[in-house]
Amino acid sequence: MSSPATDKINRRECMLTLPVGLGATAFSRDLIGQSPPVAPKSVAVIATIYQPGSHADVLVGKILEGWKQDGGPGPALKLASMYVEQYPDNDLARPMAEKHGVPLFGSIEKAITVGGSTVPIDGVISIAEHGDYPFNDRGQHLYPRKRFFHEITDTFRRYGRVVPVFTDKHLGPPWPDARWMYRRAKSMQIPLMAGSSLPVTYRRPSIDVPMGCDMEAAVGIGYDGLDIYGSHALESYQCLVERRRNAEAGVKWVQYFEDDAVWQALRDGTVPRAVFDAARAVIPAANGSVPYKQSPRAALFLFRYHDGFLGAQFMLQSVGRTSVAVKLRGQAEPMATQFEERTEPRHPHFAYLLKGIERMIHSGQPSYPVERTLLTSGILDRAIKSRVKGGRRLATPELAIRYQPVDYPHAPQPPLEESPLAPLP
Repeated sequence: MSSPATDKINRRECMLTLPVGLGATAFSRDLIGQSPPVAPKSVAVIATIYQPGSHADVLVGKILEGWKQDGGPGPALKLASMYVEQYPDNDLARPMAEKHGVPLFGSIEKAITVGGSTVPIDGVISIAEHGDYPFNDRGQHLYPRKRFFHEITDTFRRYGRVVPVFTDKHLGPPWPDARWMYRRAKSMQIPLMAGSSLPVTYRRPSIDVPMGCDMEAAVGIGYDGLDIYGSHALESYQCLVERRRNAEAGVKWVQYFEDDAVWQALRDGTVPRAVFDAARAVIPAANGSVPYKQSPRAALFLFRYHDGFLGAQFMLQSVGRTSVAVKLRGQAEPMATQFEERTEPRHPHFAYLLKGIERMIHSGQPSYPVERTLLTSGILDRAIKSRVKGGRRLATPELAIRYQPVDYPHAPQPPLEESPLAPLP
């Protein structure tokens, strides 16, 4: 789970002797003879809200004040501009912009052009999460991810230049919005990343799921609301099951189950009980929780991949974390891991998400396929649709999404202090 201690300490001690500033980390690596210098790239941030503990706080804050948001070394990125849509009483956008000399603009176009007549930035980070926005009749929180992306890409067209874009969490959230965002990016040849921080977070215990493995079954367990945390759970699930042989060609159908029907899927063997038990064993119960079989509002998403593999994602209120268990052919027992959500220092799993974003902005290539997020966004949307239709199984020809998985690491790799152009471990 970690790099050799002495090496890590020595590198950190060297870096802490350097002047604090944007891009200091990238240059520090050259001073200790491990990487060529990398000048910081400039980014515009488009956000719904920037308040303590928000996704904007734990992403933008790391650009402005280092990986630990303590003034220490940070990514080889510099914040060129911001557009923020809502300003609550505990707003951080205005004080942080003033502190760091970052211009705040009243429109997305102005932020992308930094108030000029070109697109002078190297990348865009769009964070449409948190804030006062409506819900639809399915319970989906209608954050303006499509609207933000529409305005960002319209600006690219108007000024004749595209740059890489990261859009936080799942695409959409309604499927038509997700599909539109993906198609717009493809048609304009925009390098695009999206998704959750959990695929790149720390895992406990760390397990080895080889690329191209012969996977017999996999079970995921998530918690909290279907829309808000279902995306995290499904991306955690998909980042492991996409490593099976002959993946990935997408999903043929999706079906939602709730209450006793969830446990019937275990009783009748539709979902392998041993694999579920392995996933449940590595995560804690929620505070004051009842036994998992009595979990209120228990839900299960079942979905069949085009290669015949059965996806199984539980959403339980009796647990407090996210896990996935997999059974490989020839293994005596399933193996399982928890996708950790550490809070200190300053939600460090977001540092590893930002590391992937940093690599894309420097290389011009997504660190991992956006199709994974497109697929999980579609599964979640169709599961929620199945729910409002009484649990009907829904054929999903639109989710025949092919992509080539990549062997991207998770925390504590790649090293945060490593050049964004360094080969992956």
